[in-house]
Amino acid sequence: MKIAIIGGGPGGLYFAALMKQLDPAHEITVWERNAPDDTFGFGVVFSDETLGGIENADTTIAQGMARRFARWTDIDIHYRGESHTVGGQGFAAMSRKELLRLLQERCRDLGVALRFSTLAPDTERLRASYDLVVGADGVSSLVRAAHAEVFRPSLDRRHSKYMWLGTDRVFEAFQFFVKRTEWGVVQVHGYPYSATGSTFIVEMHEDVWRRAGFDATEGADFAPGDSDEHAVARVRELFAEELDGHQVFANNSKWLNFTTVRNERWHHGNLVLIGDAAHTAHFSIGSGTKLAMEDALALAACLHEHPDAEGALTAYEAERRPVVESTQRAAQGSLEWFENIGMYVHQEPTQFCFNLLTRSRRITYDNLRTRDPEFADRVDVAFAAAQGLDGVAPAMFQPYRLGGLELRNRVIVSPMDMYSAVEGVPGDFHLVHLGTKAMGGAGLVMTEMVCVSPDGRITPGCTGLWNDEQGDSWRRIVSFVHERSTARIGLQLGHSGRKGSTRLMWEGMDDPLPEGNWEVVGPSPLPYGPGSAVPRELTRADMDRIAADFVAAARRGAAAGFDLLELHCAHGYLLSSFLSPIANHRTDAYGGPLENRLRFPLEVFDAVREVWPAERPVIVRISATDWVPDGNTEHDAVEIARAFIAHGADAIDVSSGQVTKDEQPAFGRSYQTPFADRIRHEVAAATGAAVIAVGAIASYDDVNSLLLAGRADLCAVGRAHLYDPHWTLHAAAEQEYRGPGATWPVQFGAGGRKPPAARTDAVRPRLSLLRPGPTDRAVHLRWTPTRAPAPVP
Repeated sequence: MKIAIIGGGPGGLYFAALMKQLDPAHEITVWERNAPDDTFGFGVVFSDETLGGIENADTTIAQGMARRFARWTDIDIHYRGESHTVGGQGFAAMSRKELLRLLQERCRDLGVALRFSTLAPDTERLRASYDLVVGADGVSSLVRAAHAEVFRPSLDRRHSKYMWLGTDRVFEAFQFFVKRTEWGVVQVHGYPYSATGSTFIVEMHEDVWRRAGFDATEGADFAPGDSDEHAVARVRELFAEELDGHQVFANNSKWLNFTTVRNERWHHGNLVLIGDAAHTAHFSIGSGTKLAMEDALALAACLHEHPDAEGALTAYEAERRPVVESTQRAAQGSLEWFENIGMYVHQEPTQFCFNLLTRSRRITYDNLRTRDPEFADRVDVAFAAAQGLDGVAPAMFQPYRLGGLELRNRVIVSPMDMYSAVEGVPGDFHLVHLGTKAMGGAGLVMTEMVCVSPDGRITPGCTGLWNDEQGDSWRRIVSFVHERSTARIGLQLGHSGRKGSTRLMWEGMDDPLPEGNWEVVGPSPLPYGPGSAVPRELTRADMDRIAADFVAAARRGAAAGFDLLELHCAHGYLLSSFLSPIANHRTDAYGGPLENRLRFPLEVFDAVREVWPAERPVIVRISATDWVPDGNTEHDAVEIARAFIAHGADAIDVSSGQVTKDEQPAFGRSYQTPFADRIRHEVAAATGAAVIAVGAIASYDDVNSLLLAGRADLCAVGRAHLYDPHWTLHAAAEQEYRGPGATWPVQFGAGGRKPPAARTDAVRPRLSLLRPGPTDRAVHLRWTPTRAPAPVP
């Protein structure tokens, strides 16, 4: 093949070296606009997983890197005058300049043509004369920009300011310096990369940056390669204690806002993007160098395995995209955590450290226990002490008081519509469904959305509480839960609004009924989506009637014995549609600004709260974001939660979306928990109200991690309970927990232990048990170089 590579960074050079080794007949040329010794930044860091792939692909490069690595396993977190160390992580770093020299030398030895200080020819000219053109020209990629109509990039410029610096203080481990200043929180991400230096990244929210006066050079026209010396001098002063007499060095160091780059496509004909040109991930979770070199590995392998370029590029994108998108989701969680770090400065130091370490949701409690059991023990003890409890149990099995209601543990069976009622009456199916979930160990079991009127149903199969027959049937279910389990049972009340009169879920979710339908209503005559019914705009009289329906249903629910009531103000149903500017275009007192859009939902809440027994809690489920432009955001959610709490809500159940068919959710594991986290720290913690996290929380490790980090007080788990009705009790068995937080029904007591697994009588050779394997790692390994590394040839 004849291959053109635009960009001589690590990704482009590594790809060139790999391809030349796969077939020396390949004719490969690399264009790089900078000189060979020009490099910006200081150190690059790699994980063990990435190094494994590099070691397998090119031993010469791997060995050269290994000779230059600074290695360590510890993370030191400095916060509120205390330093905490967590071990067992596994890092390797080296000088970026050394890495580039190593890759350049390897390419020259292999016969790759390197053209430095040279702009690449026009992309279309290259495509016409080369078999493959690789865009490896970084975050400001000209290749990507020239073909934007094909790649369709999105550039998400974030809210924090950061600056890459270096220091001659050689850190022994990864360092997080979290500094509270008169202007706000400023943090440093630091790590060693050689025997003589460390990377020193300063980061702060833009609001803090402005208050601190760092904006004095905003708009200054720096020459290429120049640094913001004014800012560097201020950093030296601000972190004098942390630098401990050492120097700070600049290298093209200026304030930046991190930009997350995404592309809908990564290849176009014989043109392909790799590295930062295709995607970026925030530096707090990894390095662009790591991702770029992984891209190069995958691209070279796919080209080697497929007979044609198109098939190879399609395979490359199919292989790498899921990995990169997963990394970007984790990086998004991490960067948002640091953007909002000021929310957490009130946390006790051990919890703060755990929160920081688990910020991306990739590292969890179980991960940390495996890596550093001593630190995990400290986290457990601190959490129990904060709850005023003696002894240590898994966080999910600690009791919780919600208003006047005592819960045995912190697991909730989330409301899940079953569409299996007849004329709104719950039957034997609901008895078995909710009864088994209650006997499965959860602290609280929630009903599906129970509709307050016939025309408030979503489908003909939805349950209701608009007549006494329904109330009697619910009483039977509530009684069973109370008599046969330690769980409490909550009633979720709602009205379908513009999402009503639709088919059963398995017949066509959100599709209108073909016949026998009823009129749908909403705050404005705006349909939920294409093909949906156009709702009639509610009048004041309609609103009074619906509020009365909620009150009547609440009275029946109280009489049926429900322990808790949740008002459903999420997922685009009636009260949710009043809250959202996407569904509410009213021009009266119930539309327009958020204060007006809140008016009717708060009226309903107040009316329900008045008739609901005072000793039983009332909570509210909200959609924290609409996932569309011009819709509600997490900032609106904070104010919505604040309003409901001010009116007496005991908890906010934080979901998101389903307000419009146009939504674009950022799905992923525990993807909604950052919204709960924000509401808990900005509103609920100061008021005593609880926050419930929900959304793709699938493992007990997720639940424990969220609770220990202080992101929520309770966790609602839905689909996992459909998969395993005894999910909570099985989680107790998996964690070898026996206690009041997980009580097996006496009839099922014999199942309280995890069944034995298949065994083998094979005996491993004794010496293999005595000798540490190549993957064994000391819990605490620190970088303490005794001599400088060998010079680069």
